[in-house]
Amino acid sequence: MITAIVLIKTSVDRIPEIAESIAALDSVSEVYSVTGTYDLIALVRVNRHENLADIIPGRISKIPGVEATDTHVAFRTYSQHDLEAAFAIGLDA
Repeated sequence: MITAIVLIKTSVDRIPEIAESIAALDSVSEVYSVTGTYDLIALVRVNRHENLADIIPGRISKIPGVEATDTHVAFRTYSQHDLEAAFAIGLDA
């Protein structure tokens, strides 16, 4: 699974509506409203790199009110959930 972190600048008067539209898209697992330079951060998960082009410039960038995106593709994922599962292997509850 390929994960992309998409930083999104939007029209500030429509952040909730834009976030909901993005969250409704296939391959978007989460959308966060944040402070700072960007208004939203979306996590996009796809099976192939080519699918990122379909979802990010092809769908997210075309939502009315989305002004700009900055995409970062993850090399690896480190998660507390993954660590807990690894340490629990072979242990009885």
